[in-house]
Amino acid sequence: MTAKSTLMIATRNPGKFREIAAFFADLPLNLKSLKDEPRIGVIEEDGRTFVENALKKARVVWKVTGGTGTSPAGGFVLADDSGLVCDDLSGRPGVGSARFAGPKATDDENNRQLIEELNGVHDPSRTARYICALVLVDPEGKETVVEETCEGIITLQPAGTGGFGYDPYFYVPSHRCTMAEIPLKVKNEISHRGKALKKMHEFLKKHL
Repeated sequence: MTAKSTLMIATRNPGKFREIAAFFADLPLNLKSLKDEPRIGVIEEDGRTFVENALKKARVVWKVTGGTGTSPAGGFVLADDSGLVCDDLSGRPGVGSARFAGPKATDDENNRQLIEELNGVHDPSRTARYICALVLVDPEGKETVVEETCEGIITLQPAGTGGFGYDPYFYVPSHRCTMAEIPLKVKNEISHRGKALKKMHEFLKKHL
């Protein structure tokens, strides 16, 4: 029996890892997160775009884990950078979504900062979108980049207990509820990350 390839998912966020792991469950992959790789410290996300940050994380992790088929990571690394872009806030929080209220801000703190700033805006539409950039590095170092979005509206009253990040405040008009109220299976079909992961899933399925 051929040993499974290991896919190192470049995140320590348990919610993000759970969503990604569920998406690749049917593939012959041994999934790991950065919690399984103590050699990798904090990777500064200093890029100007989501793609730049995802590329940096993927390259750093690929280099540390060996970048070959004989490395502990099996040569495959998947990194993402994603966040919320609000039209009324000139694109913020953007690439700083995880640190909107400060370097070590919690989801609750970031959400409070978001609502506080939007309360000062006199635009009732509050249109926004989630953006996700995914980068896969294969054993030879070849990079595959995917970027997807999910359109929505920021609601001032949270709803739902699922998901993470800004999900309780991100209202999806097509489903008439927030992202935090949508079951994971449905979320994986419509979300920015879900759509990007679907494309990456098809790519990996062809190349494993």
